[in-house]
Amino acid sequence: MRLSRSLLAWLLVSLSLLAQAQSGAGVAAPGTEDWKSIRTTVSLQLAAFQRDDATAAYDLASPAVRRQFRSAREFLRMVREDYAPVYRPRAVRFLEPYVVGAQPVQPVELISRDEETLTAFFIMERQPDGSWKVAGCALDDTGTVSV
Repeated sequence: MRLSRSLLAWLLVSLSLLAQAQSGAGVAAPGTEDWKSIRTTVSLQLAAFQRDDATAAYDLASPAVRRQFRSAREFLRMVREDYAPVYRPRAVRFLEPYVVGAQPVQPVELISRDEETLTAFFIMERQPDGSWKVAGCALDDTGTVSV
């Protein structure tokens, strides 16, 4: 049975947020400067994809995401093959961020190369040094994900 892209996006976001919220109990909600840092992190990763800079894109991923891949090249290959709209968007527009549980989510509206409008939900994770890393991304072609 094949899942629709919307259902799959919802499942990915929900499962990731649930797992991360359980480990992040008692974590303070992001402040204004945090949201700026989150947006910068996402922007830098999108720019790294545009340049095919596997190392820079990989470095902006959370430790858990990096453990899933043997190398930065493997990570970039996965993004290129499975997340083409994130890898090479024609246009990008940041939407209002929000928190689910204790997990910050930065939605980004993307226009793909074939003119499809999608929303990419970047799930963010604060690192021990206070920086932000991308802990996951789910795509939704309907523009909404219910979590």
